Parts: sequence; structure tokens; C-alpha cells
Amino acid sequence: MSKRIILDCDPGHDDAIGIMLATSSSEIELLGVTTVAGNSLLENTTRNALIVLDMVGRPDIPVHSGRNAPLVRELITAASMHGDGGLDGPVPAHPSRSANPGSALEFIENILISEPEPITLVATGPLTNMADVVTKLPHLHNKIEQVVFMGGAIGLGNWTPAAEFNILVDPEAAAMVMNSGLKLTMIGLEVTHEAWLDDTHAGQLRGQGACEEFVAELLDHFVGFHQKRFGWPGAPIHDAVTIAYLIEPSLLTTLVTNVTVETQSELTLGRTVIDLYSVTGKTANVEVGTGINRDAFVTLLMQHLLTLS
Repeated sequence: MSKRIILDCDPGHDDAIGIMLATSSSEIELLGVTTVAGNSLLENTTRNALIVLDMVGRPDIPVHSGRNAPLVRELITAASMHGDGGLDGPVPAHPSRSANPGSALEFIENILISEPEPITLVATGPLTNMADVVTKLPHLHNKIEQVVFMGGAIGLGNWTPAAEFNILVDPEAAAMVMNSGLKLTMIGLEVTHEAWLDDTHAGQLRGQGACEEFVAELLDHFVGFHQKRFGWPGAPIHDAVTIAYLIEPSLLTTLVTNVTVETQSELTLGRTVIDLYSVTGKTANVEVGTGINRDAFVTLLMQHLLTLS
């Protein structure tokens, strides 16, 4: 049976590729996409999600807008990485449709009520919408099989020395999710920094069809940014790892342990504190990704991307 999921995201180049991977896999049934402010403003992330679904020929998949700002903080965006519109590169100016009526939370609530079996929530942006699920839908938590999210790090961050971007944007929301009692899988930087594509992969996609060309041009921007900014050979496709993990869980090595989120310190705001050696005695609450089989990930991702058209 395919895994039935809702993808909560803030496209974003790697979110876009995550959407494409989900729609190209027979192992995944994408029930809907919800959007959140993060990589860009909510109006941009929503538009980008609609454009990506147009590109892959799936205008039937509903898109619902969620939170336009963190719970209590000013919004930080990643315009320096993804561009002012959130998806610099070959993106058309306008999608073929608008977002569906009703908020992200209302959509998630309706799906949880109507689905006969629990579903998986996948979050690849700040966890603001997921915090709403935690606090406003406690009566439906039994209908959530798990929450798989891209965010955090065991070690250093990528937006501050201590914090990964998604958690930093809304640390209070992340703390609520960690304390929710839901089954959680965290896919952080130790995993996703190994999950990179480079110019060679863009070359393999180029000329294979309209969708593949679209991804190749996304990679041109995203890989180029990481080469110039960090001197890396390629760009980590962070968010697509969540979907790849659901398709093939053996791609990752994981550890079940306690995770807390720093919400006070100016120096370490947004840090995910991972009790790697079980020294705190606190209850384990998150399955944390510790490593990835990069070759297997790249093979899986490229195989699916090359079928998009």
C-alpha cells in the first residue's frame, strides 16, 4: 500500500524537488500540500507549490495556505539562498489556479477526520502549521501515524552557528512539536548535507522532457549558490530526503532519543539539543536521522525525477 501523506512546505528549491518526488512515486499518495511562510513569504511559497504541481500535471492535488508568520517572532526568510520569490530559476510567473479555500489547519483536520486509517504528515519548512495541529487538534492525534520533518541538527547549524533554518524561524513551534507525544522522525543536517546533487545530475536531466528541464534549471541556481557561498561540489536537496525516507526507510540510520529546542538564548536560539549519549535521563521523543546512504539516495531520486515527463 502507498503511504498517504500531507506535505507541509515552503517552496524553496529543495521543497519543489520534494513535491516532484512525492508525485512521481507509486509508494506515496500525496493527499494535499499545505504551505507556510519560511523560505519566502506565504504568498510566494503558496504560488510556488501551485506552479510545481502544474509542472508535474497534478492540478488535482489541493493546496491550502497556512501560517504567514511564526507563532511569536518576526519572520526570517531565506531570500539570499532561494531568491526573493522563493524559487529563483525557471519558474513561470503565474500558476493555473489559486489555492483552495480553507486554511491549512482546516484541510488537515478534514483529512484526519475523513481518512479511515492514520496518515503521515511531512513538514519541510518551519513547524508553525504543525504546532497548530499539536495544540488545536489533540482529539485527532490518533489519526496521525507519524510526523516526518526536515529540520535541526545534531551538531552545527546552517543559518546560525547553532541553528538550522527551519527550526530557527519558529523555535517555539518546534518545541511544541517535540513535546507533542506524536511519533516524530527528524531528518537534520547530518543527513541532508550528504544528500547533494551537482552539475552532473543537472546535465543528466537536461533535455529529457519539460519537467526534467525544469529541475535542471532549479539545480543550476541552487547548485551554483552552494558552490559560490560554501565551496561545495553540489547542493543538498534537504527536503526531498523526507519523501525518499518514506519510500525507502533503509536509506537512513537513526537513533531514538530525547530532543529539545532552545527558545531563549540569543547565542543558541533554535538549536536542537540531541541527547546523543542518553546523559539527561529524559524520555526519548524523536527518532533522529544520523546518516544516509548517499549513493542509494541519489539513485532513487534521479530514477524518479527522470520519469516526471
